[in-house]
Amino acid sequence: MIRSAISTDLPALQQIEIAAGEPFRDIGMDAIADDPPPTLDELNDFLAAEHIWVQTDANDVPVAYALVEIVDGGAHIEQVSVHPDHARRGLGAQLIDAVTEWAADHQHDLVTLTTFVDVPWNAPYYERLGFVRLAENTLSPGLIRIRMVEQSSGLDAWPRVTMSRPARGHVSAVQEYAVQEYAVQELAVHAPERTNSSSTAVGPSRSIPSDATHSSL
Repeated sequence: MIRSAISTDLPALQQIEIAAGEPFRDIGMDAIADDPPPTLDELNDFLAAEHIWVQTDANDVPVAYALVEIVDGGAHIEQVSVHPDHARRGLGAQLIDAVTEWAADHQHDLVTLTTFVDVPWNAPYYERLGFVRLAENTLSPGLIRIRMVEQSSGLDAWPRVTMSRPARGHVSAVQEYAVQEYAVQELAVHAPERTNSSSTAVGPSRSIPSDATHSSL
């Protein structure tokens, strides 16, 4: 279930963030895995603005969350993270849909985020959900400010990109996710049998993206 966060959720969100960072170690980005989670004060600021959404399990315990701030009239996803134990269930896509619906209802035309270009579960994942890459010379002042903060904090040690998708009239990310998964399954069913082919291990650095873990560190 997706709902607005409450104060007692905040420590769980920190734990989700720590767990969601671990897969970055497998692709040589230990500094990202070591990055501390948002502080309780930072999370409380988002909570006060009613800009935290959580995805919960059957016991109403958060297993994924999204933080949003308003940047130049758009809904900017500051963070969206899914606990690895609950990945590949479409939870990230569902959270992004919830944010997108909220943005449309509150007259925000765009949903934006910043993310790593070459991490399979970052930019390639968001492209599957309908986000497009924005050229640096087209960014609004608020998005430029965010990118400058990222650069000063060392995040640009790995290529990053700003992305957006419309808040209104957009195909549901969950629907898009389902279409993509169906296409992959159909391809697997109908592909000709191959011999002497090498296999690729399925893990955190797999080429088919899982739910996003760090979108905008």
